[in-house]
Amino acid sequence: MDAGRGGRPDVVKQARGKQSRRGFYLTLLLVGVAGVAGILWATQRSKTAAVVTVPTPAANLAAAPGYVKGSPTAPVEIVEYADFECPGCGQFATVTEPDVMKRLVETGQARYRVYLFPVNASHRNSPAASLAAACADDQGKFWEMHDRIFAGQNDWNSFATDDPKSIFAGYAKEIGADAATWEQCYDGRKHVDRIAAHAKAAETAQIRSTPSFVIGDKMVAGAQPFDVIKAMVDSARATAAAAPVTPANAGDTARRTPVAAP
Repeated sequence: MDAGRGGRPDVVKQARGKQSRRGFYLTLLLVGVAGVAGILWATQRSKTAAVVTVPTPAANLAAAPGYVKGSPTAPVEIVEYADFECPGCGQFATVTEPDVMKRLVETGQARYRVYLFPVNASHRNSPAASLAAACADDQGKFWEMHDRIFAGQNDWNSFATDDPKSIFAGYAKEIGADAATWEQCYDGRKHVDRIAAHAKAAETAQIRSTPSFVIGDKMVAGAQPFDVIKAMVDSARATAAAAPVTPANAGDTARRTPVAAP
């Protein structure tokens, strides 16, 4: 009896210890579940695009026509405001934009217009990237340079280098541009006025972040998935169905490819 009573406190301690550990692990489990639920909720929330109605800006296409791809008679125009050094812009350009071009632009459902400007002052190499693309446009290779610059974003951005010229020059050679002509344009800062005009166009449209998209009278910010862009295009097409089509401005258009509407 004495031995039994003497051992009892140890048994009680062990039981309490097990309960304590079970409570600890249960707490960890609940915290983990809550964390996962929070992540899933945040992810799902981020997938919900905040599409807002905006007034159609009286854009001066002669001063800042941007870079256009697609049919001049397409019923809808997708306007993107992008910053070459913006990570979200890079994500959209490399993941979603190829799908948009193939399924919406090449089929004649929409044309694509992009304005390039450094929305964030910390993106120190973005103006140089815009200049590199503008100089490639002189040789009809804007979109090739656009795609190459975004694909190599981590190699030339402000975290990687203070002078991205040699990298951009390498890209120019890769896409088949004449290196000497491109370099003369780049070193002479030939298109700084065009870059400034793009920034002014973005300010006129009240763009606060990149990437931002204006389709018809609707605007959405962020690297949107294809389905969001497609839904906005469909809505704008329905609205514009009975309206006369105004051809895209003929100036400053990069590698425009006329295609027949479906």
